[in-house]
Amino acid sequence: MAVEDTQDQQIQDDTSQEGDTVTAEATVTAEAAAGAAAQVTTGKLSAYALMQAFENEQLKSDLPEIYVGDTVKVGVRIREGNKERVQPYEGVVIAKRHGGLHATITVRRIFQGVGVERIFLLHSPQVASVSVERRGKVRRAKLFYLRDRVGKATRVKQRFDR
Repeated sequence: MAVEDTQDQQIQDDTSQEGDTVTAEATVTAEAAAGAAAQVTTGKLSAYALMQAFENEQLKSDLPEIYVGDTVKVGVRIREGNKERVQPYEGVVIAKRHGGLHATITVRRIFQGVGVERIFLLHSPQVASVSVERRGKVRRAKLFYLRDRVGKATRVKQRFDR
């Protein structure tokens, strides 16, 4: 505490002098790297801490709990010329990958008799919204076996306990 107070006092003294500009770099403690609230102090910023601080700023907080087997509706931002609109894409989540800022879901739907899969980066600015339409009851982490099925065999049972 005493060391931080003296550093804060020194920075205030340095910034109060005219003509001298001092930039205090923020460091993110180990708590922020673990996902807790960031505590900003003065000092040098390591590359890892800088990346963690940036990634924590970019995370979306309004995402629902998404599980494999769920039917989701993803609002995708489409830019046409100078206009922008949100196009819904509804399908079954067949895979989830990664975590944190790099979390992705693979959504499969049947469009005009052809199976179409899209991979969405959940925290991307191109994804406007994600809503869970219904929960699916599955016993696998990846549902790639749905690719080989046709018609009613592609249906996933509904789950009511989540």
